Amino acid sequence: MATATSPNSLLLRNPNRSTTIRFGKNPNPSRVNGVNLSSGRRYKPISITCSTTQVECPPTSAAQSLDRVFNFAAGPATLPENVLKRAQSELYNWHGSGMSVMEMSHRGKEFLSIIQKAESDLRALLDIPAEYAVLFLQGGATSQFAAIPLNLCKRDDPVDILVTGSWGDKAFKEAQKFCKPSVIWSGKSEKYTKIPSFDGLEQNPDAKYLHICANETIHGVEFKNYPTPKNKDALLIADMSSNFCSKPVDVSKFGLIYAGAQKNVGPSGVTIVIVRKDLIGNAQEITPVMFDYKIHVDNNSLYNTPPCYGIYMCGLVFEDLLAQGGLKEVEKKNIKKAQILYDAIDESNGFYRCPVEKSVRSLMNVPFTLEKSDLEAEFIKEAGKEKMIQLKGHRSVGGMRASIYNAMPLAGVEKLVAFMKDFQARHA
Repeated sequence: MATATSPNSLLLRNPNRSTTIRFGKNPNPSRVNGVNLSSGRRYKPISITCSTTQVECPPTSAAQSLDRVFNFAAGPATLPENVLKRAQSELYNWHGSGMSVMEMSHRGKEFLSIIQKAESDLRALLDIPAEYAVLFLQGGATSQFAAIPLNLCKRDDPVDILVTGSWGDKAFKEAQKFCKPSVIWSGKSEKYTKIPSFDGLEQNPDAKYLHICANETIHGVEFKNYPTPKNKDALLIADMSSNFCSKPVDVSKFGLIYAGAQKNVGPSGVTIVIVRKDLIGNAQEITPVMFDYKIHVDNNSLYNTPPCYGIYMCGLVFEDLLAQGGLKEVEKKNIKKAQILYDAIDESNGFYRCPVEKSVRSLMNVPFTLEKSDLEAEFIKEAGKEKMIQLKGHRSVGGMRASIYNAMPLAGVEKLVAFMKDFQARHA
């Protein structure tokens, strides 16, 4: 490993590659370049022309600028450096429009082109079938703990919930207000360090849906494959907030996928819902208007003022992921980063320990503890001096946690591992 001024610093390099991107304008939010968003066709990346102005993307950075920290926060989390620079260059006057995205009317042609392209690129990334609606909402993934049963259930309908961590538990508690949920398995007694075998699950044959949290941000457990609801008419529902767009997913296996954007695809403030269209329109009478999926589908996510700038940022991230070669290539990078970090933990002779069962360790959130817990504060302090921040574990579990989402460069993980080895050599 190349080193700079200290054993824990890497020489960071920026490739000199740039891409020309054209954006469009289209006053009809249901159509993009003549493509009807309600038609039965899958979506591929599109180029939309908005003006004669072309915007050059800043060079994609494989590492990180020397004036920035490596941010291992669980969310809001690090964003791609080239995306931030692109947003910076467009902040004052977006594509010659004479205004910032922050100032645009959400019903104006400029913002319509932004949200349409964001949806089109997300559909391309995840190969989302046309029979699914894509919504850009507010309220965080937590709001969906209520919205899902309100839209998909009647008050007395049973649903099954797998609780593999804190977020699954929160989903269960909120669902109790609007349907009849049952926890069919919980990892609480084992401190949420595993995922059960699907064969042994005692599902309710009448359950309306089966809910999972695909990646538990706090505890670092991730589903590597997905259970099938026992009821042939039941739906699989997944909270994918912390591994959304980190790898390919077969959307057709799910009735609904939801995710907060602030971990992998944008800033806080945007909640993405992907829902099968035939499930929409049966909300309970008590459903608040802002929780009714039909309202948002009918209005193309523009029923009220959406989080415009957040959606714009998500769109830039989607472009960046496509430019990297799509989610198969992104997954390869994520596997490599996670393997380096887990290897460092496992090969430390117990100085560092990851409590999660190896087969379900998260590629996104890596929790670990120190053999000498009294050294944790010093570890965090010294890491901060080396420009590596937000490594403290969640307050409910303690220890350390390194969140290594899509935008965390390999250099950041390599620097962390070098620091961990140096710290162990000095304190073992």
